[in-house]
Amino acid sequence: MIRLLPAVTGFVAAASLICATIAPARADTEEPRHTVVAKIGAIEIRQYGPRLAADVIMQGDEEDAQSDGFRALADYIFGNNTARSKIAMTAPVAQERSEKVAMTAPVAQTREGGAWRVRFFMPSKYTRETLPQPNNQAVQIVEVPGETMAVLRFSNSRSAEAVAIQTAALLRGLEGSRWTAAGAPVTWLYDPPWTLPFFRRNEVAVAVKAR
Repeated sequence: MIRLLPAVTGFVAAASLICATIAPARADTEEPRHTVVAKIGAIEIRQYGPRLAADVIMQGDEEDAQSDGFRALADYIFGNNTARSKIAMTAPVAQERSEKVAMTAPVAQTREGGAWRVRFFMPSKYTRETLPQPNNQAVQIVEVPGETMAVLRFSNSRSAEAVAIQTAALLRGLEGSRWTAAGAPVTWLYDPPWTLPFFRRNEVAVAVKAR
């Protein structure tokens, strides 16, 4: 019989507790419905239906935009809206590069530092008519059309460098397949920032079409 050292036993117990805490929280979080229509190694080809989302566009580097955008969207779903009501958090949080400045300014193009679109998907129970409207004009409600996405899952770091590496792997994985990229890559984050890195569910995705 193998005896575990007290430190090892403590670590196993702590890890088990964390797993038990994270799994139910993630299970209770609604995700956009989808169907996996094909696989290419670790890449899933998913078909998503139309859905509603709240968008905000942030200037700055990728990680600062992610943080600032999350706060603006969290403010909306926590009650800064026309109904003063809370909206359930869903997963994932989406982030992609945008060439347009915020919609509250004149429509323009910017290449100095870029801009980033941060997106929360809305719970499926809402329609455009029943969803509370944001009080912050920088937050926009948009209808996301149905789309086919190639998705690669990863854990641990979700830094700009890590996302770039995974995005490159996703695009390489599509080479030679019947699927070709049909849009800009997007990052999907499923867990809050305080989640231990090896428990995180992160994904990079890109819209695709069949050749």
